Amino acid sequence: MSQYFSMGEEPLWNPSSGAARLFLRQTAVFEAELGLPSGLGPMENDECQIDSVVLGAFANAVLAHRERTRHAVILALSLHGEGTAVEGERAGAGPAHAPVSGLGHL
Repeated sequence: MSQYFSMGEEPLWNPSSGAARLFLRQTAVFEAELGLPSGLGPMENDECQIDSVVLGAFANAVLAHRERTRHAVILALSLHGEGTAVEGERAGAGPAHAPVSGLGHL
């Protein structure tokens, strides 16, 4: 069984249910940490609607948050946020603007 992440009628990603569930739960961690919505709606009937404008702002905030630290654990945990940024760009939210560096010492 799989689930769909869509913008309107256009499916953007169709992961397994387990991968989708993990992705949404990890995204919720960053929503709580940053105090911002992600632009990912609730999973209803195996479909999650994406607001590309909100997702773009969220992805940039995740990358900016990650860029402000050199803490190895935070950097490693923030790799999910980079995945969110990539999905945001694929969803038409535009490129993430925060530079990403500091992976060399993980």
